[in-house]
Formats: sequence, C-alpha cells, structure tokens
Amino acid sequence: MLDVRSVAAGTANAMGQPGFALVSAVDPVNHAVKVVTQPSGIESGWLPYAALQVGSLRISCPPDVGAHVVLQHIDGDAEHGVVACPIYDAVVMPPLSPATGKVAQPGELLIVAGNGAPPQSAGSAQGAATAGAPWWHMTKSAIYSGAGQTTETLTQAGKAWTVGNVSMDLTTSGLSVTGGSISTDKDVTAQGTVAGETDTVAAGISGKGHEHPVTAAPGTTGKPQ
Repeated sequence: MLDVRSVAAGTANAMGQPGFALVSAVDPVNHAVKVVTQPSGIESGWLPYAALQVGSLRISCPPDVGAHVVLQHIDGDAEHGVVACPIYDAVVMPPLSPATGKVAQPGELLIVAGNGAPPQSAGSAQGAATAGAPWWHMTKSAIYSGAGQTTETLTQAGKAWTVGNVSMDLTTSGLSVTGGSISTDKDVTAQGTVAGETDTVAAGISGKGHEHPVTAAPGTTGKPQ
C-alpha cells in the first residue's frame, strides 16, 4: 500500500523550489553563473545572476566562485531559474569598517574590497581585507572612504583628507594643511585683504606690510612697493 504522504512529498520535491547553492562558475560578460545546489550537489547550467540595477544606471557586481547564494526557480520549473542574491553565512561574515571598526549598522552602507574569494576560514572572515584595498562607508552622519594609507571623511562640517602623516581640512573657515609642505608649478594668488589691499600672510607676517632691516645703518628698508 502506497503511503500518500510519501507520494505527495516526492511530488513536491520534484518541483523547483527556492533553495541555497554555491557558485561554481562565473561569466562576467553575461552576468551569469553556474551553481551547485545544496544539499543535492547537482550543478546547474548557466543562470542569470540578479543585478542591483539595470537601465540608464547600471550596477555590475558578479559573485566569486564559492559564494553562498539563493536560487529561485521560475514558476516551479527546476530547469529555469535565477540566482537571486548572495548571502552571508557562518563562514563568510559581513566585513568590518576601517572607519568604525564595526560591521555596517542599520541605515548604513559599507563596501570593502579585497576580502578574498570564499570560502574563508572563520578566523579570517572578518577584518581580513587585503592591505591597501579600497573601501567606502556611508553612515547616518558621515561618508568615509579610503585605500591604504589614504582616507577621506565628508561631514556636514567639512571634508578632511589624510595621507600618512599629512592631513588637509576644508571647512567654512578655509583650507588647512598640516604635516607636509605645499608645492605648485603655478602662481599662488591670495584674495585676502590687509588695510583694504590684497595680501599674502605667512607665519603671521604680511607680504605687503613687512619691513626688512638695513644692516649698513640703523633702520629699515620700508615696505615693499
């Protein structure tokens, strides 16, 4: 005698159901992948890989071989499907932000390159990005970005850059550079005024108003003409 429940279960399992899979091959040109379904271990043919945006604005981000993904079958047909999206798991964890030292929080967007292709060991899944790899982190109060020893921070108060020990800050008070010199192959023009005249001030000394001492006799040369 047939077990009705077994027959029903077998029929249901024969249909294409949403499930998990591991990417086994990637075609970046066509934004397509092959996957090995889990837990059956059956490899699919080429399937479209879902995009973040397609149109006048296009975003392409193909997955790595070994990425853990969601496989969605169309109309329950096991022969036709789309790889809906990648997912984090117990091995490949969300990355840490170089700016905050934390994973992205609700309301934030974090992009970190150079993490290495999965699978990764649990000990290296977080904070293991290749040294010097670029990253970008948008929070509720600032936008951070960087690559290697270079970082950039944008807030409502201004913008700041740091390269090694040299930093530059742009605020409503002006532009300041610390830790390094400023060089240019063109003229430097100052638009500030001293007594109604444009002037250049260095270390608090006016370029137009300073006087040179005269070594041959007491006194000064007077102001520059």
